Amino acid sequence: LTGYIIEESLSVDNLFVFLVLFKYFKIPAEYQRRVLNWGIVGVIILRGVFILLGSVLISQFGFILFIFGAILIYSGYQMAFGEEQEIHPEDNRTLKLFKRFMKTTHEIHGHDFFIRKNGVLYATPLFVCLIVIESTDVVFAIDSIPAIFAITRDPFIIFSSNILAVLGLRSIYFLLAALADKFAFVKKGVGFILVYVGIKML
Repeated sequence: LTGYIIEESLSVDNLFVFLVLFKYFKIPAEYQRRVLNWGIVGVIILRGVFILLGSVLISQFGFILFIFGAILIYSGYQMAFGEEQEIHPEDNRTLKLFKRFMKTTHEIHGHDFFIRKNGVLYATPLFVCLIVIESTDVVFAIDSIPAIFAITRDPFIIFSSNILAVLGLRSIYFLLAALADKFAFVKKGVGFILVYVGIKML
């Protein structure tokens, strides 16, 4: 339960990134659920890989916990007291790399991730947005995965609490989407949680 609460708390920040990305790529509300569903599938796979690597590293090198603790304290401090960093999806390295190999279109074509024009395959804004969501989750995992290792080192508990927190994101997103402007202290709150967990880990 503690692991789940920690992971759900740290996942709240993801929701505001989702909001920014959906606005930037002009994804209509009726298609956001499809992007979120596939985004969550990708997040589950990525988190599974991170948790597996983290468990192996900690079992082999115990001092890794001190590095995790230091990462959490630094991240928490930056989140609570650092300057607000704007999100610029157009600067995303994964997206730039993707556009080198795949043509993209700026028009929404229903629920489709890909369309064909004159025999050429194009990625729609829905898939482009999905790519950015997946790549930004790697950054969030750097905070949330080490945090739960302060609670337990049982891989099953770590993975299941992560998955349950991520699965809850979709429902919470549609609840918070209309209230996003009211949450003035989310970053400070998440920052303090990270610092506290980092100190506990050390």
